[in-house]
Amino acid sequence: MAILISAVAAPSWAQFTGQGAQVLTPTVAEILAKPVDGQMVRVQGHLLSKIRSETYMFSDGTGEIVMEIDDDDFPKQPITEKDKIEVVGEVDTGLRRPPEIEAESVRVLP
Repeated sequence: MAILISAVAAPSWAQFTGQGAQVLTPTVAEILAKPVDGQMVRVQGHLLSKIRSETYMFSDGTGEIVMEIDDDDFPKQPITEKDKIEVVGEVDTGLRRPPEIEAESVRVLP
């Protein structure tokens, strides 16, 4: 009986994606205006430039934000500033710097 209950409950565990388990879709301007540390967000836009290793400037047309993207999280295909991408990540706030997004997944949009 315990095995059956575990098997039925397992699919609901797979849905959890982080702190609050809810991924919001604010604009970059909204994130910058009211950043919530640890909030999971989904944004679509373009990488404007590489600042340093694994650090990029991102824009969705409403504003620009620094984005930390691990090399492992990039798609296999090359990405240019012309490619529209979707990033799911976590807002990271700091006392002495503007908010950033720490990417968990990146995909190129058609």
